[in-house]
Amino acid sequence: MTKIPPEPRIALVTGAGRRLGRAIALGLAQHGWSICVHYHRSQPDALETVAEIRSLGGQAISLQADLSISEQTRALIPQCMAQLGIPHCLINSASLFEYDDALTFRPDLLERHMAIHVTAPMILGAALYQAHTTAPAGTMRGGCIINMLDQKLYNLNPDYLSYTLSKAALNTATQLQALSFAPHLRVVGLAPGITLPSGPQTEAEYRDAHRQTPLGHASFPVDIVHAVCYLATAEAVTGTTLVVDGGQHLQPSLRDVMFTAADVNR
Repeated sequence: MTKIPPEPRIALVTGAGRRLGRAIALGLAQHGWSICVHYHRSQPDALETVAEIRSLGGQAISLQADLSISEQTRALIPQCMAQLGIPHCLINSASLFEYDDALTFRPDLLERHMAIHVTAPMILGAALYQAHTTAPAGTMRGGCIINMLDQKLYNLNPDYLSYTLSKAALNTATQLQALSFAPHLRVVGLAPGITLPSGPQTEAEYRDAHRQTPLGHASFPVDIVHAVCYLATAEAVTGTTLVVDGGQHLQPSLRDVMFTAADVNR
């Protein structure tokens, strides 16, 4: 059996200054991981995340990059290596979530979603693979990439078209990366359900939609953190996706869950 390396393990979490990325960063830190907190514009939030991790006795740094710019994305892994070491785990959590559908489709919006959800994870994955395969013998065990997806891929509706197309591409990329990067890196997907209020959704609409699942609740941030911690150390899991959504994907809907309890005309 492969031995887990001595603590601390290192994780690079993109979009870790706010929302779910922040919860993942803090959750991993509580399990002994050193964290590289990536952010784009949310520097105060990222610094707060780093400070909270350090207050827990953990090690953390923050790195800024616009993931839509390939040069900045490509620099993240080397910058993390210089300050913390080679990441054992990369969590592609940074996300863009803007509305369009087949009638309001905008090519520029698709390009923006693809840059964040597909191009950046592909660049980061290749850089992490390069780091692991060129590290001195015996210094690295197998690493892991976790691509954040969405239960929406298993319960399609026409809302948020560009977002959905980009996440579908990342889903396929997860399988292709798993084949390409083995045996040095495992690559897995994690598909949450409605976890936090988003977009135009009110708190009341969020709570209502959250309850409309077979389990009576979708996913909470703590559920996603538990799933990340499992996948990051699950030595036999690669090329597949774990859906954590309270069964939300089992209930077909003509609209995105965002609008389940809302009177929205688009």
